[in-house]
Amino acid sequence: LFYLLRHRHTTPFEMVEFKFRIKCPLFVARQWMRHRTWNYNEVSRRYTSVDIDFYEPLAWRQQSASNKQGSEGQVEAGAAGKLSQLLGEHHRRSMEFYNQALEAGVAKEQARIFLPQSMYTQFIGKVDAHNLLHFVGLRMAPDAQYEIRVYARAIFEEFVKPALPWTAEAYETYFVNKG
Repeated sequence: LFYLLRHRHTTPFEMVEFKFRIKCPLFVARQWMRHRTWNYNEVSRRYTSVDIDFYEPLAWRQQSASNKQGSEGQVEAGAAGKLSQLLGEHHRRSMEFYNQALEAGVAKEQARIFLPQSMYTQFIGKVDAHNLLHFVGLRMAPDAQYEIRVYARAIFEEFVKPALPWTAEAYETYFVNKG
């Protein structure tokens, strides 16, 4: 097993499949779905208008000075409080507009235009162990967006390690703990 993983003989790992039910903000789901080796089935707001809720960050991060797609540090507390207040208002108003559109007879597929990227979505994702390890390797990396790192770490710790302990150990040995 260690030999196969170290030398990237991946076909045995492609025989093991995982299936997850994921609930995450839309902006995280869109990063996730860049991994085209997964199969996805997402709940569509064309068919349902129940269980709409929104992600609100516990902390607001500053833009990284060295990585245009990354963040570092936190925004000053006063500004962060104001941003959280604005986001809450945005969510409230988005739902008002969405519901007004539905009440006016607008189709759900069009009314969803009012819903923001911070809305949670749900999907089922199926992936083989080889591609799951590739996903967690990329998405647990320090330069990955914090929100998707949380999901990747949870998947690795709560599902991969218990289901495939030797594979997880080999993966950590050769790819995570290289230093």
